[in-house]
Amino acid sequence: MKSSKEKLSDFGVKVPEIMLPEDSSLMDKWAVIACDQYTSQKDYWKKVSETTENTPSTLNLIFPECYLEEPEPEKRIEKINSTMKEYIDKNILSKPESGFILVKRDTPNVKGRWGLIAALDLEKYDFSKGSKSLIRATEGTIIERIPPRVKIRKNAPLELPHIMVLIDDRQKTIIEPLAEKSDSLKKVYDFDLMMNSGHIEGFRVDSEKDIEQIAEAISQLGSKETIQQKYGNKDAFLFAMGDGNHSLATAKTIWENYKKENTDLESKELMNHPSRWALVEIVNIFSDGIEFEAIHRVLFNIEPENFLNALEVSNNFNVIQKNNLDDVIADIEKQTDKQLCGFTYSGGYGIIEAVNPTASISAGTFQEFIDNYLKDKPKASVDYIHGIDVTSDLGMKNNNIGLFLPSIDKQSFFQTVIDDGAFPRKTFSMGEAFEKRFYLEARKII
Repeated sequence: MKSSKEKLSDFGVKVPEIMLPEDSSLMDKWAVIACDQYTSQKDYWKKVSETTENTPSTLNLIFPECYLEEPEPEKRIEKINSTMKEYIDKNILSKPESGFILVKRDTPNVKGRWGLIAALDLEKYDFSKGSKSLIRATEGTIIERIPPRVKIRKNAPLELPHIMVLIDDRQKTIIEPLAEKSDSLKKVYDFDLMMNSGHIEGFRVDSEKDIEQIAEAISQLGSKETIQQKYGNKDAFLFAMGDGNHSLATAKTIWENYKKENTDLESKELMNHPSRWALVEIVNIFSDGIEFEAIHRVLFNIEPENFLNALEVSNNFNVIQKNNLDDVIADIEKQTDKQLCGFTYSGGYGIIEAVNPTASISAGTFQEFIDNYLKDKPKASVDYIHGIDVTSDLGMKNNNIGLFLPSIDKQSFFQTVIDDGAFPRKTFSMGEAFEKRFYLEARKII
């Protein structure tokens, strides 16, 4: 009979060794939101900096993406790495402790989003197009976005995850039984998150009995019989990327590079290196606390009327004017076979209908047009925005246009990826920006 460790390993899961701040009173300033949020709102990150000033914080261990284009990014990366070492050497972070962490997150929008912090095996992950790996990308990976992230992680002694990975656990067999008994688990943190992002609690899961229960449930969920019955497809998968697609792709890239650079190591030593695994939060797509939101677009430094005219001239789109933003959002969220995109700019509101779609969903069709439109406009750019209000505010500024895309159906999420492959990039988001995962737990990776 296989041990719990072997059962977990078969499906790419490992019990992680997690580090947390020694001083629990630091938590509200320690935890900050994922680095890929508020990328066009430096004021947000300025407030975070002010809030965490002179206090140990994960802000000092990450590279907010709104600063990626700043001069001499190497200096910020060097500072990140030295601060990680300082936090370890000065015992600001605890010694690593073996165990899963059960997470409960409440946001202003949803209550009771439960997740499980675990280490996933990068040997069972492949982000390339057409991959049939057990852990699978659900959106197109932009290869150009990986090298700058590799620079940040390559020499970092720690990883702090904002990665959220989905499972299709309709019977709620893995995370929910732990949530039901959370009162009997050791609570390791319990505090309000900054910037009105809700509340978070964490519980250590380290008993042999609980780990065996998790291992057995994962074995059942990932079995060939369950997969075949659920999807009717032997190429189905167990773990789907929810948030942090490029972060996991970066971890995979570093692991593959490490293997190439250390061929002289014995196999056992090589394959036990900590960078083989990545720390993630596993969440059940069928949890009541999981809501899918569309990711919208804002085009900057363009002539909005020219953009709308180009859509119509292409003969692939119809532009329909609307009176207000409420009408726009109501139209794009209707259940319809049409591919729609809403827009707002200083000159008004409207709907764009794809007459001749070039992809299976709206995000793919409109992203292709955006990419082509921006090719010969070096001063123009696009950003990907969480939240209708922020998209509208940015879109209404001069020489901008905000584009609103419909949300996708989580009921058919896994089946769609199996049948059609990865969604177009930046198709969906699990909640709005303030609902994203905060950096909190850490793990040594070198």
